[in-house]
Amino acid sequence: MATQIGRLNTLRVVKEKDFGVFLDAGDLGEILLPRRYVPKDVYVDQEIEVFVYLDSDDKLIATTDFPKAQVGEFAGLTAIAVNQVGAFFDWGLPKDLLVPFSQQKNRVEEGETHLLFIYLDNITHRIVATTRIDALLNREEAPYRVGDKVSIIIGDKTNIGFKCIIDDRFWGVLFFEDAFRQLRKGEKTVGFIKQMREDGKIDLSLQEVGYKKVRNILDDILEYLDAHGGESPLTDKASPEAIYAVFKVSKATYKKALGALYKDKKILLTKEKISKI
Repeated sequence: MATQIGRLNTLRVVKEKDFGVFLDAGDLGEILLPRRYVPKDVYVDQEIEVFVYLDSDDKLIATTDFPKAQVGEFAGLTAIAVNQVGAFFDWGLPKDLLVPFSQQKNRVEEGETHLLFIYLDNITHRIVATTRIDALLNREEAPYRVGDKVSIIIGDKTNIGFKCIIDDRFWGVLFFEDAFRQLRKGEKTVGFIKQMREDGKIDLSLQEVGYKKVRNILDDILEYLDAHGGESPLTDKASPEAIYAVFKVSKATYKKALGALYKDKKILLTKEKISKI
């Protein structure tokens, strides 16, 4: 498999020097892995997973430090500097990620977090990014069904909720009523398909949809009671934050679960506590 700039690659050690080891990158030649990144007890012919990119001198180099996102991926990153070339974003490597002015949908200011798409410039072979991402999403028909588990990146807050990138392929919306915990722009998390609309828009949830989300925490509640002497102060009056901290579900889901356990005569409910029967 050809070595990919801006991606993780598994490369073979071909020789070792005091300042590092050289890796066989196929058509790209031999690439240096500096000594500070070389694993202990490395040997010639060993294969190492590395990230390949261009250093400050635009020379190919390898590192065992991995960035927050790779070429071909979306990410929410924070701008740490702006100069006459463009905006530079922290993506976890010594060389910051450039978003040229020509690739900025709106002018980026230092300290702002933006959703970016990372790509390889075909002419310079430099790794750069763009905030002009709308045209890169929703380019095909979404294959999801209600209840499907997906990866999401939290985007801009709107008057109804949060725009989110789904699986690096589609836009979706997480309504405020389904955002029962604090979210930050650029956060990557797990979500679930709540609704597929006729106009192609996708609604999201942070928890499993339907009664399945209730059923899945029934045992968790009983196990929590067992671990705490059969009692818990987390009644249906507890704060959403307290409930989420323990069970990672919304207050509405938790209340439905308590109702199901009470109906099945597995718990007693009072204003002060719940108790296992």
